[in-house]
Amino acid sequence: MVDLLLAGGWLMFVLLGCSIIALTIIVERMWVLKERKIAPADLVQHVLKSLVLREAKPLKLSELANSSPLGLILSRGLQHSEQGVSVMRARMEDQGRQVIIELERYLNTLGSIASAAPLLGLLGTVLGMIQIFAVLGGTPDPQALAGGIAQALLTTAFGLFIAIPCLLFHRYFRRRIDEFAIKLEKESQKLVDGLKAIAPAIVARRMDQVEN
Repeated sequence: MVDLLLAGGWLMFVLLGCSIIALTIIVERMWVLKERKIAPADLVQHVLKSLVLREAKPLKLSELANSSPLGLILSRGLQHSEQGVSVMRARMEDQGRQVIIELERYLNTLGSIASAAPLLGLLGTVLGMIQIFAVLGGTPDPQALAGGIAQALLTTAFGLFIAIPCLLFHRYFRRRIDEFAIKLEKESQKLVDGLKAIAPAIVARRMDQVEN
């Protein structure tokens, strides 16, 4: 492995750094973008049940907000439930946009690596070709000629080897975040519909008393 890096020239170390960064982002996003972490199942039903049975199962907004991104959105809506459905929905939409931005963290970096890696490989190819022509223009040196060919091929191959997985994971994460956005919107609407059925103004006042 070390011999391949050395044969490919200094650009191979740049590409190696890009691969380490990309791998770190992929592992981190795979860990974060899990449905049970983003939108736990039956969270809305649990919230509504806690509001109805507040004496037995009190609901605290701080705990709800810290539980998950969906909990954060729901807590923001509950804070404004007394102001009406339209205000409540608007606050949840604002919070939802912030949540999506947080879920997209590091994806621009991953996409940039997917775009830049082939270009770095191409740059290595160009530098290798320049080295080859420099050798051919003077006294033939088989070792220098082989070094130029190795640099031209290795950097291109390594750049593509990095770019292809980065591109696939970037698109996968984008698709998964889009799915989360739809799910978060649906769950927020479930909360609104549920509060309509249990007198939201009264529930909100009781919940504030529990929170305090």
